Amino acid sequence: MNTVLIIDDEEKLRSLLTRIIKLEGFSVLEADTLKTAARSLEKENIDVILCDVKLPDGNGVDFAKETKLKYPNIEVILLTAYGNIADGVQAMKNGAFDYITKGDDNDKIIPLLNRALEKVQLQKRIEQLEKQVGKRYGFESILGESAAIKDAISLAQKVAPTDATVLLLGETGTGKEVFAQAIHAGSKRNGRSFLALNCSSFSKEILESEIFGHKAGAFTGATKDKKGLIEEANNGSLFLDEIGEMHIDLQSKLLRVLETNEFIKVGDTKSTKVNVRIIAATNRDLQEDVKQGRFREDLFYRLNVFAIILPPLRDRKTDVPVLANHFIKLFAQKMNKSIDGMTQDFKEHLSDHEWKGNIRELKNIIERAVILTETPELGFNCLPVELQTPVLKPGTLSAFDLSSVEKLHIQRVLNHTKGNKTEAARLLNIGLTTLYRKIEEFHLM
Repeated sequence: MNTVLIIDDEEKLRSLLTRIIKLEGFSVLEADTLKTAARSLEKENIDVILCDVKLPDGNGVDFAKETKLKYPNIEVILLTAYGNIADGVQAMKNGAFDYITKGDDNDKIIPLLNRALEKVQLQKRIEQLEKQVGKRYGFESILGESAAIKDAISLAQKVAPTDATVLLLGETGTGKEVFAQAIHAGSKRNGRSFLALNCSSFSKEILESEIFGHKAGAFTGATKDKKGLIEEANNGSLFLDEIGEMHIDLQSKLLRVLETNEFIKVGDTKSTKVNVRIIAATNRDLQEDVKQGRFREDLFYRLNVFAIILPPLRDRKTDVPVLANHFIKLFAQKMNKSIDGMTQDFKEHLSDHEWKGNIRELKNIIERAVILTETPELGFNCLPVELQTPVLKPGTLSAFDLSSVEKLHIQRVLNHTKGNKTEAARLLNIGLTTLYRKIEEFHLM
């Protein structure tokens, strides 16, 4: 139930308003002074305040300002016996929802309360969504318990509240954009834009226009002015992925932004000021690129203010099951499937893999497995062929041993027949009884 606080020193009017508002299904609290009202605000969850302008211990117009500063989600409607324009204007400036005259505007109170409540509910919904977004993109979204990933998270958490430029280093697929989003979410810019651009996806000319924007007529096809991402991200963060692929001519323009917070659009003659945080990432060795003349040394040092190295998945194998389970839940929900987890055999093959494609490769494999599975658990037969090489445990035979090759071949045929053993036996040119014996011997299916 929504709660309204009535603040008025006239008891009869207070009682009348209380009866009217309660009939509309609201919970009502009363206060005859601002001091009493302040105590109610500390103890109760109040949505809307109806407050007299003239009170024994203060002014309602000033109270509205104080309340909105301390409780921004509470709406204040001011009541006055003698309305005047100056008070009304000041009340609205102080954050009051509305300003009405007692008696003359009594019929407006209930519609006003409902409109104020709609605004309160909208504000609460926005806060809930912001919390959900913060959880989705914050450091909570980075999964893993290995020392390597924890060290990287710790560094990112320390730099996030600052405005320092961050350089994320690591192989493709290690989650650099996820880290960039978490750093933005953990900064004072988290209510502003976070924009991302892959510098390897565009030619030099298009990339310059995408980042810095252009004026109409700057080149063929530029029929109107266009804001670049660096301007769109003003007061927020711009994530430049694969920064090492940026043409060296554009590097000087980016350097100017980092040094002066200014840039010139393509075809323009005057500078544009911005306040943007740059988070860059690369899988290249920028220091080697500097030596080879492919990357500006001065830009490297400006970007390398705070570098964070993201570990490859092969160096954090203990995190593979955690990430796999996360992706299983994600894709099971998307595909409306009931999947409890993965078999031990499936898990062992994941742990044994080298993960050259890192987290991105794992995500793709789990998505494929969720599509294929017809059981509550992801099993060995849902793995792609390259992961179906038998897992070698201490004391087992080499992968080149005939038994290992036979096991792998039988499993592939069973995958091809989708578990149809009669068809698999026919393709293998062996008896069905022999196939069953091999399945038991090799612990297949």
